[in-house]
Amino acid sequence: MKLDKKQNRLRRARKVRAKISELEVNRLSVHRTPRHIYAQVIAPDGGTVIVAASTLEAEVRKGVKHGGNVEAAAIVGARIAEKAKAAGVNSVAFDRSGYRYHGRIKALADAAREAGLKF
Repeated sequence: MKLDKKQNRLRRARKVRAKISELEVNRLSVHRTPRHIYAQVIAPDGGTVIVAASTLEAEVRKGVKHGGNVEAAAIVGARIAEKAKAAGVNSVAFDRSGYRYHGRIKALADAAREAGLKF
């Protein structure tokens, strides 16, 4: 049976999440759509969202013209790092949700690292 793009991405995501759950650390999970990008820091139990940021927030929307580009992803990355540090989270495992590490995903990760989040 041939898998489609979404099923392949979710299969890749399952592998990464299984490894992160073994480590029992907070994870920075990213989801992207053509119009927006979302980031969440999730507790090791897997059911508690500690902080979240996205291009839907009013502060982020003021700063960007379009939510589905690298510039918007960098702003969300910096914002999630600020919120995480305020909540007492300094290091996370990066869960790219099966997406390739380039473009918007890379921009978000680099901005979060520059803002002081370790992973």
